[in-house]
Amino acid sequence: MADINNVVLVGRLTRNAELKYTPGGMAVSKISIAVNRKFKKGDEWVDEVNFFDVTIWGKTAESLQQYLLKGKQIGVEGELRQSRWEKDGKTLSKVEINANKVMLLGGGGKSESAPNAQDTAPAATDEFMDDITF
Repeated sequence: MADINNVVLVGRLTRNAELKYTPGGMAVSKISIAVNRKFKKGDEWVDEVNFFDVTIWGKTAESLQQYLLKGKQIGVEGELRQSRWEKDGKTLSKVEINANKVMLLGGGGKSESAPNAQDTAPAATDEFMDDITF
């Protein structure tokens, strides 16, 4: 059986998208979304917020740039990617979502007349990841 790496989240943008280009000319947009969850702890309901970093590639990153504004609710489907590096002799890592689809949902943002869904360009290779400096 093959391994599965798929995640679907709905949340709100915590900041405006950052659109940049790799030295090879590939568009890449970095966003962060807040996803709320409510659960019962004892007799009380507790709210918890989780924050996730998302990377959007290619034409999708370019075409959605004007709509990816702080507070906008979006849906993201993609895969988890783990980056590892060394700093001061310690190995560090970070898990991000590499978006395959981004859906603009209601609330927040600049315009409600934005396209409803976009597929991203083919998944970026690790070669592109090494070229990005944020």
